[in-house]
Amino acid sequence: MGPLHGVKVIEFAALGPCPMAAMILADLGAEVVRIERKPAPGAKPASDLFDPKIDILNRSRRVVTLDLKKPEGLAAARALVAKADILVEGYRPGVMERLGVGPDESLAANPKLVYGRMTGWGQSGPLAHSAGHDINYLSLSGALHAIGEPGGKPVVPLNLVADCGGGAMLLVVGVLAALTEARTSGQGQVVDAAMTDGSALLMTMMYTLKAMGQWSSERGSNLLDGGAPFYDTYRCADGKYISIGPIEPQFYALFLEKTGITDPDFKLQWDRTRWPELKTRLATHLETRTRAEWCELLEGSDACVAPVLSMDEAPEHPHNRARGTFIELDGVIQPAPAPRFSRSVPAHPHPPVVGSTGEDVLTDWGFTPEAIADLRQAGAI
Repeated sequence: MGPLHGVKVIEFAALGPCPMAAMILADLGAEVVRIERKPAPGAKPASDLFDPKIDILNRSRRVVTLDLKKPEGLAAARALVAKADILVEGYRPGVMERLGVGPDESLAANPKLVYGRMTGWGQSGPLAHSAGHDINYLSLSGALHAIGEPGGKPVVPLNLVADCGGGAMLLVVGVLAALTEARTSGQGQVVDAAMTDGSALLMTMMYTLKAMGQWSSERGSNLLDGGAPFYDTYRCADGKYISIGPIEPQFYALFLEKTGITDPDFKLQWDRTRWPELKTRLATHLETRTRAEWCELLEGSDACVAPVLSMDEAPEHPHNRARGTFIELDGVIQPAPAPRFSRSVPAHPHPPVVGSTGEDVLTDWGFTPEAIADLRQAGAI
């Protein structure tokens, strides 16, 4: 059983980081029930971006489909929330209040409830009610400006920073911190997780370097943004890439030794005026062998070198295979739960549930057969 065994979570189905946060909680052993809103007859899906049968973000939880516009469906949702330890939702500010399951109603019925709210801009501020996506929230934090080649435009780092790191991960941190506090105080609270705040927090190290005078606003000119010749990716003879990161002097010396670089200019590791020139020369040197040849020579040593793998290649790498970093569920390759636990090991994830009304969930959460029949007759499930 995972470390969150016994924790009951209600997730109001949404897009973006909220499903990822719920997936992480479920991966760690919490019982997560996703409330999906029953679509109107003939209604088109809100998004055709994801196939629900293989939407990995929805793994390891059960589903209840409710028509929240019907009094019976709303009452059922409120009853589920009243039995939960944590609620997570990812709508714009005010949507949950208009549905009738906002923090005031929910905490009045369940004083220990941790009410996790995931938005881009936060619950307050001039942009709180505006639409946006990961790239917009990332822009506001200073992070997007810092990523890219010298003289080039900012480069989008997938949606890893705002949606996943600054959003989902910090929502999980927030609700688990509030849950710990609630078990002492007996009082729940609202967790306002904003992707703008989270993205800014993830930039703490860079803001530290900036305060020390060691970070320039010019993209691609700094230690950790590809400006340093010893911290970047390089093309190999076969068109594939390796990443190198031997920052420490002993690792850098080993890198030079193993790659056969004897030019004394490369010993001037921290002479920033030489970095552009040394990057060009190093790129030429590393393009003399294939990625496999460089990995055979360097991978596994303290030279700090790794292959830049595609999503097809990553699950097959020997290290990932040895650790079980990727798993397969119903033919879908996907990342395994993380982190690992020595004692309270979570159960193996199960594929997403599709097309369930959730009557079995309602039974498990204390609804009587008569109450479920009433919901069915009212068209609320």
